[in-house]
Amino acid sequence: MTGLKEQLAAQTPLLGTFLKTPSPIVCEVMNRAGMDLVCIDAEHAPFGRTELDLCLMAFRAGGTPAIVRVPELAPAPILNALDCGATGVLVPHVLSGEQAQKAVDFSLYGQGRGFAGSSRSAGYMAKSMADHVVSSNATTCVIGQIEDAEALGALDDILAVDQMDALFIGRADLTVSLGYDNPNTPEVVEAVTEICRKGKERGRTIGMFTGNTAEIASWREQGASLFLLSSEHAMMLDGARRLNETVRAQF
Repeated sequence: MTGLKEQLAAQTPLLGTFLKTPSPIVCEVMNRAGMDLVCIDAEHAPFGRTELDLCLMAFRAGGTPAIVRVPELAPAPILNALDCGATGVLVPHVLSGEQAQKAVDFSLYGQGRGFAGSSRSAGYMAKSMADHVVSSNATTCVIGQIEDAEALGALDDILAVDQMDALFIGRADLTVSLGYDNPNTPEVVEAVTEICRKGKERGRTIGMFTGNTAEIASWREQGASLFLLSSEHAMMLDGARRLNETVRAQF
């Protein structure tokens, strides 16, 4: 079976969502959705180490690839997510080629990631050091998030970091960083388009969030292949609202 890293490299169209609730039960439910992956949002949601560990255990048990959006570009949160069994990490606020390289180095053995053979990812000592190093480096996905105006001037350097598996456009933060309050502002759309254009020229994998699924076909044409859309919070709220409206219309 082709893994997420290979799918990203092949620019296979991938659909995932953000998980904001630190509950393994919610993860069990999301395993049944049939999505290509889930992104646990440890940047914007209250995930402690134990909650993250349990959620990753649930996703691994259910067979859903789970990446973790870590709270910052630093060795500790990246190491913790990967040791707990994350398929990869989504690193926020990548501003330069140097930072992109650091995200890679903190994620891969032999380049800066600390080793522990007793972790879930290492099979709790069931794998040899050599086997774990090779298999982890071959499957760990590193995704850098572009969401700052400052990063737009460093795109060439960021895209030059070959071991980064994808760039993910954080359109909401990019909107704010550019000084606007609407993701559909022409200048914001132009910036997203430019990221896609440069990524396509270099053959790099580009991902994004959009609140408007009608845009997907257009962004696919421009080279985007990874879509992390909505969240389980939004899905719960949408389902509850629709039920409320449907039933109350009959009262």
